[in-house]
Amino acid sequence: MPKLVFVRHGLSEWNKLDLFTGWTDVDLAPEGVQEAIEGGRKIKEAGIEFDIAFTSVLTRAIRTCNFILEESNQLWVPQVKTWRLNERHYGALQGLNKQATREKYGEEQVLIWRRSYDVLPPLSDSAIDRRYQLLDPNDIPKGENLKVTLERALPFWQDEIAPALLAQKTVLVAAHGNSLRALAKHIEGISDADIMALEIPTGLPLVYELADDLSVMKKYYL
Repeated sequence: MPKLVFVRHGLSEWNKLDLFTGWTDVDLAPEGVQEAIEGGRKIKEAGIEFDIAFTSVLTRAIRTCNFILEESNQLWVPQVKTWRLNERHYGALQGLNKQATREKYGEEQVLIWRRSYDVLPPLSDSAIDRRYQLLDPNDIPKGENLKVTLERALPFWQDEIAPALLAQKTVLVAAHGNSLRALAKHIEGISDADIMALEIPTGLPLVYELADDLSVMKKYYL
């Protein structure tokens, strides 16, 4: 039976400051390091042994992946990094304080920007660095909602993650709140309306036990 484990990165420096982060590359806060370490310990206690790990190209997810593997004595497990597992791009909201944005635009509007499946945030140009230099400029978002996040994560699911699971491998995906919510929507068949209520806690391993056709047999947190 294939097994898939999602881990949302530990609390980041900008999570702690209540800022919209998106594609901004910030590190884990000390509390986030401890969350990731504890997640790795839970995986070790559960006896979960990975064959491959997937993560984004953002530091907070990569470090979480490393801590998970280190604490479960699995640092040897191959890792694949991809921008397709990045957090959703928050456009012009990136770097803004969430409470100040609520006060400016209203609680309801900010909730729509944060949780709506298909409403885009205010758009802005992305900061380009070396990790994205090989991408087609048309692939670089100026702002994403969950629908767009799923559209760019889905090819990686289909090309890399799903084939590993179909080969009966145990897979770790250490990524971000919204990229994991997008994948959860796909694999669980969650509706556009119901996905707004899904929240994945930081650092807490979410385990899916899957049938051979990758339908969900069991879902639980460690």
